[in-house]
Amino acid sequence: MNYYAHGLRFLDRPYFVAGTAVPDWLSVVDRKVRFRMRHVQAFLEQATGLEHEVASGILQHLVDDDWFHKTREFVETSDELTLLFREALPGDVGFRPAFLGHILTEMLLDSVLIEREPHRLEHYYQAFADLDPRLIEGTVNQIAKETTDRLHIFIPLFVQERFLSDYGDPELLLGRLNQVMRRVTLSPLPDNFVSALVSARAIVEQRVEGLLAGWQTGDS
Repeated sequence: MNYYAHGLRFLDRPYFVAGTAVPDWLSVVDRKVRFRMRHVQAFLEQATGLEHEVASGILQHLVDDDWFHKTREFVETSDELTLLFREALPGDVGFRPAFLGHILTEMLLDSVLIEREPHRLEHYYQAFADLDPRLIEGTVNQIAKETTDRLHIFIPLFVQERFLSDYGDPELLLGRLNQVMRRVTLSPLPDNFVSALVSARAIVEQRVEGLLAGWQTGDS
């Protein structure tokens, strides 16, 4: 799952929504900071107030990813996209198509959910409007073995950039993908990869209900 699918069910709980986004934020700004479910659960036993909400959102993210990545629908969809991308990238049979198959299943799922109820994307971003980024960073640093001093800087930039809005446009999505490719030191994608993105979007759209079959309502 990606940002939007993780947080969409909890828009009335801003710090919880922020918690669901924390692992994805850290994958951008501080990849060394990782969470173990047992450490989050142990923190929750003594946490209160907003810190408890942030940690609960982090746990929700971990629970979501655990079931989501094990589902038959995710495995089949990401495999189908991987084959599509190998055809679109002649000679590239290595890591890059498989990586793209995984992340684009998640990004395009966000895109479909956003298109279904466009007004809710504004509600999603509004949930972050009045958050205290340092409180979120401080909560992370109490849970994770490694600490970060970058997260509080990134959160306002995430709200300002609103890159989830670009997922529905294949050309804009390609630009966002190439930002990811640079970040993980993979070769950029060519302009003609847009046609593969259009085909991939149609595949994901057909499988949304199966991909979200394990969606739970409320706390983990």
